[in-house]
Amino acid sequence: MDITVREKNGAAVQKAIDEVAAAGGGRVSLEPGVYPCATIWLRSNVELRIPGGSKLLGSANPDDYDDFLDPRLDAVAPEGSRKCLLACRDAENVAVTGDGEIDGQGPLFYDRNVPPGAFFAKPPRPRTRMVQFFRCRNVRFEGVTFRDSPGWTFWLVACEDVRVHRIRIDGCQQMINNDGIDIDSCRRVSVSDSFFRTGDDCLILRAIRRSPEEPSVCENVVVSNCVLDSRCQAVRVGCPSDDTIRHCRFSNLVCRSRNGIFFENPVRYLRMNCTGYLAASDISFEHVDLSCDDFPVRINVEDGICLRALERIDFRDIRFHSGRPVFICGNAGTMLRDIVLSNVSGTVEDPVPAEFRCVDRLRLRDFDVSAGADEVRPLVRTPSQSWETKF
Repeated sequence: MDITVREKNGAAVQKAIDEVAAAGGGRVSLEPGVYPCATIWLRSNVELRIPGGSKLLGSANPDDYDDFLDPRLDAVAPEGSRKCLLACRDAENVAVTGDGEIDGQGPLFYDRNVPPGAFFAKPPRPRTRMVQFFRCRNVRFEGVTFRDSPGWTFWLVACEDVRVHRIRIDGCQQMINNDGIDIDSCRRVSVSDSFFRTGDDCLILRAIRRSPEEPSVCENVVVSNCVLDSRCQAVRVGCPSDDTIRHCRFSNLVCRSRNGIFFENPVRYLRMNCTGYLAASDISFEHVDLSCDDFPVRINVEDGICLRALERIDFRDIRFHSGRPVFICGNAGTMLRDIVLSNVSGTVEDPVPAEFRCVDRLRLRDFDVSAGADEVRPLVRTPSQSWETKF
């Protein structure tokens, strides 16, 4: 069943989606124009098509949006928000396609009375996410521009067989916490031929634990042929209290960001009563061009944190220019294992080109990195009894 929506509001879009789902599935297409809306719930076997010239325009009032409530998810509410624009749970064969646009009007949610270029101040109230899918299968996003999400643009949770192709995420870079795609505890996800511009991280792999009885595994994620432009991190992998992230591959990326590839495990991100739990393994990065203000690659485990594993991580055919060094450091309680840097070259403005610590089986092959000049410091003589000072 196919329905074309002509009435320009979110209620008409929702009505069409519900009718198509009740009929067994089909496509809902929008006519060109602007459709003011709040939360829209997607259903199984329904494709929402947003063609060029059409736009879903999210409300600037957070009270207009539904709370995404589910007892299996209620323990977790990133940024304190349960609001979202496109919502879907326990569904299959769902698609959002077309060359049109979804606009979340993100800057209107912030205090913008800040110095030019500074991050907008966070408001006291939680901000809306743009896309939240939970426990969905066979999902496709293709062609659409996702503009100015007030919070995370995508939060995909416990989904399987997701294809993201040829989309554009374009967020004002004065907004914080407007991540691109958070892939959380998902299996078999592909992201390809897409563009990301965000104030926060562009692509994030997570395995957020929702209950002690339910393992959270993020695996078999493939990202290729993407441009990542971030005021924070281009790619972030895990947080110290996450569960398991494994078998993921990133290739053919162009990144312009504060930090490039980030495995950061600080104490400030630990959950209550946790000293670390993450196990991340078999993750590769190939054919990546990085231009970073700070670290091009940073794997870090702060002192006192004990992770289950950070191992078998490969960096191959990487080119970079950065302000700070390649930084790969575990700690006494978390040895990094089987780290490979092959055909890695670049320049670092910092006088230290690379720093490695607490790494078991570090392999460097064609590692060609140049450091910047250090500050010239004056000679300071001190009294000495050495015979060398006598002539």
